[in-house]
Amino acid sequence: MRIVRASEISLYLYCHRAWWYRRKGYESENQGALNTGLELHHRHGQTVIASGCIRWLAYAILMAAFVSLAAYLALRWL
Repeated sequence: MRIVRASEISLYLYCHRAWWYRRKGYESENQGALNTGLELHHRHGQTVIASGCIRWLAYAILMAAFVSLAAYLALRWL
């Protein structure tokens, strides 16, 4: 039994002929454009991961600020 991947379904829905060519083992003639697109997607993925890490760091800093404020107010009232 052959496994059908989501990317293969996507290619078939986009262009039946392109799916058929890939299945038969033909290489695309625009490898340069495909490689450029892959590189752009890779860089975008890295940017998304970095922004998620920065967001969690910002949350941690915000929580530390709230804890510091609470400690300051508690010591001030005592």
